[in-house]
Amino acid sequence: MDPASQDINLNSPNKGLGVDRSDSLSDVPVEGAVGNSANPLPPGLTEEEAEELHTELTKVEEEISTLRQVLSAKERHAAELRRKLGLNPLNELRQNLTKSWQDVQTSNAYKKTQETLSQAGQKTSAALSTVGTAISRRLGDMRALPFSNSFSNYSIRHSISMPAMR
Repeated sequence: MDPASQDINLNSPNKGLGVDRSDSLSDVPVEGAVGNSANPLPPGLTEEEAEELHTELTKVEEEISTLRQVLSAKERHAAELRRKLGLNPLNELRQNLTKSWQDVQTSNAYKKTQETLSQAGQKTSAALSTVGTAISRRLGDMRALPFSNSFSNYSIRHSISMPAMR
């Protein structure tokens, strides 16, 4: 099969099939084609230059289409190799995450962050310990104070004057 007669448009229903191009519509004017009266040439561009650019564009588009076909074939081949090796997407994801985590742990930014958080934790722990000690000391001081008689009397007077709630 002649490669020039193959349909290499990946969006074509005839993709990869031999297609006879002898009856192609290459001579039919297309909207936006060079020299079309509806779309005049850009300023400073001759008809020959426009035709040359159009030809180059067509070639580049054909190359892109061919490269897409080649890439698709390579991706299928890679998938087949992965399947034969017993690699599945979940295993690959797990390996990628493990490697990424190792990379993060060895990075300078991670080490600095870890140091900073460690220091912050130590300072917070020391501050909370100081607050706890101060509260304990204050509660101890309050226990050492004797109950005042006025407070006791108020409580008794208050309970006597208030009717019992049932």
